[in-house]
Amino acid sequence: MPDPKAHHPAWPAAGPAPSSGIGMGRSAQVVTGLLLLVPAVLALVWSYVVPSVSTLLHSFRRGELWGGPVESAGGDNYAQVVERGFLGDLGFALLLALVPLLLALLVAPLLALAAQRAGRVPRLVARALLALPLAAYAPVAVGVAWSLDRIEADRSAWEQAPTLTAVRTVSLLTAGLVIAVGATLFLSVLRRRPGGGRPGLAILSVGGVLGLAVVATAVQSWSLQWPLLAGRDDRSGPVVRIVRESLTQVQPGVGAAGSVLLLALLGVCGILAVLLLVATRTRIAFTGWRDRAAGAEVGGRNPVALGMLVVGLLAFLALVAYVSAPWWRTLTVDAPLPSGVSTGRIQANTWLPPLVSAVVGVALAALAGFAIGGMRPLGRASELLLLPFAPWLFVGDGPLAVAHFLRVRDAEQFNTFAGLIPPGWLSIPALVVFTLFFRGQRERWEAGGRFASTMLLPALPMLAGAGLLGWLVTAQGWLWPQLAVHDVAHAPATSLVVLRVTATFGDADAARGFLAQVLPLPLLLLFLAAFVALQLLYLDRLVIRAGGAVAPVAAPDDQPAPR
Repeated sequence: MPDPKAHHPAWPAAGPAPSSGIGMGRSAQVVTGLLLLVPAVLALVWSYVVPSVSTLLHSFRRGELWGGPVESAGGDNYAQVVERGFLGDLGFALLLALVPLLLALLVAPLLALAAQRAGRVPRLVARALLALPLAAYAPVAVGVAWSLDRIEADRSAWEQAPTLTAVRTVSLLTAGLVIAVGATLFLSVLRRRPGGGRPGLAILSVGGVLGLAVVATAVQSWSLQWPLLAGRDDRSGPVVRIVRESLTQVQPGVGAAGSVLLLALLGVCGILAVLLLVATRTRIAFTGWRDRAAGAEVGGRNPVALGMLVVGLLAFLALVAYVSAPWWRTLTVDAPLPSGVSTGRIQANTWLPPLVSAVVGVALAALAGFAIGGMRPLGRASELLLLPFAPWLFVGDGPLAVAHFLRVRDAEQFNTFAGLIPPGWLSIPALVVFTLFFRGQRERWEAGGRFASTMLLPALPMLAGAGLLGWLVTAQGWLWPQLAVHDVAHAPATSLVVLRVTATFGDADAARGFLAQVLPLPLLLLFLAAFVALQLLYLDRLVIRAGGAVAPVAAPDDQPAPR
């Protein structure tokens, strides 16, 4: 039997093992891997490194936003940020993350455990239902509809206990999405094969990264927090203050100082997440296109787990329906459009620019993930190539909003298609996922598997899923369109909703009628069908491993894979 070290991606070798299916020498793998990584590095520099350096430089300056005189401010901008309550905003955002953290790290794994123990069919039903809040991701529409629907009922609560009401409301509106994402991840951790590593270590790895992601999302949230918290006793997240001070109060230096502080926190979270994945040797593997007989299900069918799963799913569906009902009721409502625009124009402005960014960002991420996880140019140290990307793993548009705004201004791209394209040309979360995936699949490739069946074909559904999810998330963002578009003719649906809410001065019916433009019913059904198919046919066949020895060689491509 061959030495297991010869098949483990963590052990470099002078050349491929006799049974290797790679078909190239070690030097060729190094050169190929580094070359494939170049496009992602260039995208990283353009989309994240240069804007971050620009933000840092602006944080020590004082001057007009539109080309006025600029002078050195020293540390005054940072002093003003602290004096104006940045740390209080940060603490408030962290407070908003407490309940989502509990849901992600306690409720989601319990739901996943019940689904795994209940048997194959109940697990697939659970996966299909988990796709609903993912497909219905529309934070601006949900937040606005909820606020309009409960403006009178919640008025006294906001007046008497604004902080508690904010925590309760944000937690309620994000609960379904947090549980769905967490349960999906933990299902892949629990759905393991014998010899696939210690499940406890994988749970620690996934839980740690998920917790860091929840915190990072809370401290830079904009699209949901704005419709819920705007104007309520000056309570907001750091990004709201950054944008307000940079653009509304025309103090870009002060806003840049807040961005630097926020970038530092997010950078620490990203580095910790990547180090955790590297230290635990986390990887993702595809178990095969076909299932074994139902009797081979690990752990069998547990009636107690089935009962717990039914109760959990009913509560989950009730929560999602209760939160989304105010928005769902608007999906079939027609509303008069502003003069000079049409439904087609609005939908083109909403969906086409993010499509460009999503396709390029995910494609570059997949290429770089294959370079690091598949080619492994540095051998056992290859995952360390993720560290240059790690500081921006959780960074969205908000912390770099000032730098991107100034770039669009200098390029004269306001109110243009190019200006509407989200500024991130590389999906770093997708890059990390693809790296873990190709690292897991390389074991089968080294064991003699064909490149197409072990590396290429299993990656295609992941590529499609990451692209669809990235497209939906960026299209539902409001911050970047708010900065890049100033006229109605070029505005996407999210910006028009906010304009309509502001213009109607509390006329809830007029504002509600416009919410159907944000995520139209046909698109909602399309995303739902796609995500359900991915859950049932692909994600259910992915397993997350960590640590441990190399798993036994996977079944041949024409045989059913172990469950």
